[in-house]
Amino acid sequence: MSHLFKTLVGLSGGGQVLCRTLRQSPRTLTRTLNTSNKRDGEPSSAEASEEVASYRPSTAQAPTMLDIGTRSIFNEDHDIFRTSARKFFNEEVLPYHSQWEKDGNISRECWEKAGEQGLLGTDTPADHGGIGGDFMDASIVMEEQSYVNCSGPGFALHSQIVMPYISHYGTQEQIDKFLPDMTAGLKIGAIAMTEPGAGSDLQGVRTIARKDGDDWILNGSKTFITNGYMSDVVIVVAVTNPDAKTRAHGISLFLVEEGMPGFRKGRKLEKMGMKAQDTSELFFEDVRLPPSALIGKENHGFYYLMNELPQERLLIGIMSCANCEWQFEETRKYLCSRKAFGKTLSNLQTIQHKLAEMKTNICVGRAFTDQCLELHTAGKLDGSMASMNKYWMSDMQNNIGYECVQLHGGWGYMWEYPICKSYVDAKVQTIYGGSNEIMKELISRQIISDKRV
Repeated sequence: MSHLFKTLVGLSGGGQVLCRTLRQSPRTLTRTLNTSNKRDGEPSSAEASEEVASYRPSTAQAPTMLDIGTRSIFNEDHDIFRTSARKFFNEEVLPYHSQWEKDGNISRECWEKAGEQGLLGTDTPADHGGIGGDFMDASIVMEEQSYVNCSGPGFALHSQIVMPYISHYGTQEQIDKFLPDMTAGLKIGAIAMTEPGAGSDLQGVRTIARKDGDDWILNGSKTFITNGYMSDVVIVVAVTNPDAKTRAHGISLFLVEEGMPGFRKGRKLEKMGMKAQDTSELFFEDVRLPPSALIGKENHGFYYLMNELPQERLLIGIMSCANCEWQFEETRKYLCSRKAFGKTLSNLQTIQHKLAEMKTNICVGRAFTDQCLELHTAGKLDGSMASMNKYWMSDMQNNIGYECVQLHGGWGYMWEYPICKSYVDAKVQTIYGGSNEIMKELISRQIISDKRV
């Protein structure tokens, strides 16, 4: 039994939530491996006996792309965790998401319930106050959120982007102060990189922190900050040595807490999509920060960012891939019930060919994404490959969304239909985490700099 499973059983008060899933066997298929030339089902000769092997079907082989018990990178413990996560998103997120879209943010109660279920800080070490799983476990939470098509909860940014900076580079004091509460959903995390004049180019940052005795005085502004409006702690990227030979050598990271004098949150920004995910401007006017607010070493912030950005890009690819699978299944369900010309749309050959094209593209993307997942969990994924996955899968999410809206006809243009929301939510995937144009630049640098060629 995995450490994550044991931890979650403890979190659920003796395993009341998870133990129900133990009674469900994973959906593992059985294949007959016939070494003769006979067709399946025919008796084989004594020389070529059949052997029965259980295996986990790939996404391409499963009845639906959302089935539990598929994909060889996962095991039965993962299936149990996925069942619990799926139940949470269907019961605690999906029914309330429409209201949250009107509010511009999800509820704090949802954050706390996610913490109770072990869905936050999943891959943060247990001795740092996290759940103690690995990135494979964390990916399950991301996928299950995508499988309900609810973009509001900023759980992945909170858990797999913000928390690792504290866990990897923070002091023991910072770890003890923030990570247990962030795992419990009691403190919401954000990271403030983007500025009105600096987006994908982090070296264009203008927010500055100047020394004043042992303290730092922070001034500047940030925009497009996910979880910003509800945040309790924000990692702020700031210039600490404006005279450094390059901006990259003079950037540091700071922890800024809600309620600090001079720290002000702007309005919730009105976006094309992801309307339930709170996104805001942040302002820092002479915010006095103690030495304990600095993450890691002074002027090492750019190095830390470069280390962590591949994971951020991979999680975008993971969620894009999973949402492609949801879009496909949602559209297949619609086409199998919608009638035109005296038959269901799914009976029209042109529709069938389009479904075949989409499924093939998604399954190819799924194979690449799972390969990246395995490599990253083993600590072997490089920045170039993470950039490939982010750019490829986010482009595909937009392309699949376009086709699925088209296949829904006029109903696909209606906000009440989930496929419409999915389509507009997809657009930002090609922009944040570094635009896809920047991803191609990063990939090409690795191509032309390889000295083995």
